[in-house]
Amino acid sequence: MCLRGGGSVCGGLRPRLCRALSQSALRGGLASRGSSAGRSQCRRIAHCPSGTLLTGGSVEHLTIPEDRVGLELDEFLCLIYPFANKGFLRTQVREAAVLVDGAPAKPGHHLREGEVVSVCFTEADLPRRPVAPGEAVEILHEDASVLVANKPAGLAVEPERWHRDAGCLSGALLQDAVERSDLEGDTMLRFRPRLVHRIDKDTSGALLVAKNLEAERALRAAFDSGGIRKEYLALVEGESPLTDGEWDEINAAIGPDPRKLGRMLVDEQEGKSSCTRIKVEQRFEGYTLMRCQPVTGRTHQIRVHLSWAGFPLMVDTLYGRRGELLLSEIKRNYRPKRGVSERPLMDRLTLHAHSIAWIDPLDGETPCRAEAPLPPDFSRLLKQLSRVRPPREWRS
Repeated sequence: MCLRGGGSVCGGLRPRLCRALSQSALRGGLASRGSSAGRSQCRRIAHCPSGTLLTGGSVEHLTIPEDRVGLELDEFLCLIYPFANKGFLRTQVREAAVLVDGAPAKPGHHLREGEVVSVCFTEADLPRRPVAPGEAVEILHEDASVLVANKPAGLAVEPERWHRDAGCLSGALLQDAVERSDLEGDTMLRFRPRLVHRIDKDTSGALLVAKNLEAERALRAAFDSGGIRKEYLALVEGESPLTDGEWDEINAAIGPDPRKLGRMLVDEQEGKSSCTRIKVEQRFEGYTLMRCQPVTGRTHQIRVHLSWAGFPLMVDTLYGRRGELLLSEIKRNYRPKRGVSERPLMDRLTLHAHSIAWIDPLDGETPCRAEAPLPPDFSRLLKQLSRVRPPREWRS
């Protein structure tokens, strides 16, 4: 584990701030749920009852711990099989590969004391698990209901369709939950991380994660009602005419670009209403560091709105004009050494999810906030700009 500095406030209490999430324990612990080794002695292996999908196989009988009474069946299975997604587990329940007291049940069945859950699928039937990245992922804030991860740029939040074996944040969070359960001698997960929003792969910064079903529902409702405030730092091309310190709004409907899959554009006729609040954070000659608050949550919203307003991200292959930034592009009369390839100052989106604020879903009252410091590549770029394109007074 690594311990790092603060960056979060929740009701005045100092939370546990950081935990190293790695791939190291993928080979053991709860990751091998198919065997009975290390499991609670209240379970036994028997032949699969007739009528289930995997006839001729083996079935695992799971008694309901006292602290899990009242939990929905699919939620209970998520804690037993941490690397299986809920859709897969619900399908197993509906197809009678999971029984309650020997009879089919619904995924939303609330478990009662004394019931026995019979599971008749094997480890080989489980879908491919999300992969944890090799590097550590910092936890900025954690309490009983939520955690906030500091996602590095280049790390996808969930497994990518064409790169299923690549590490992702969800894999790191699941692996960390498994490691904690192993360390504390639990026979099932103490909690299962639940994503309630996402940020782009090449965007760095704070990502809010629920730790239980109640928190997930409360946070999703808060996102829908505008009760969660996110702030981004965006380094853009051009010098914004906004007055320093004053907020402005970009109101422009956003919809998919019919000419390019995966790209969005401003579409006032068929797009969805979208709003982004913006403010000048720092000025440079030819560039501006903007603070952005997305009021709505459309795909690529900040990138689309800034580009539409004439201030695209400094590095953005989809909505800007470059995929990397070289020192020779911003430093006048600079030429790299002959025969030496110039290394980019930045080769990913100049966008950082700087902070997120929410109300504690446990009590519905306590304001909480977590802040992700600028990553080294972003900080280096800003320092370089300060030297070669120093801020200048803006005259409107």
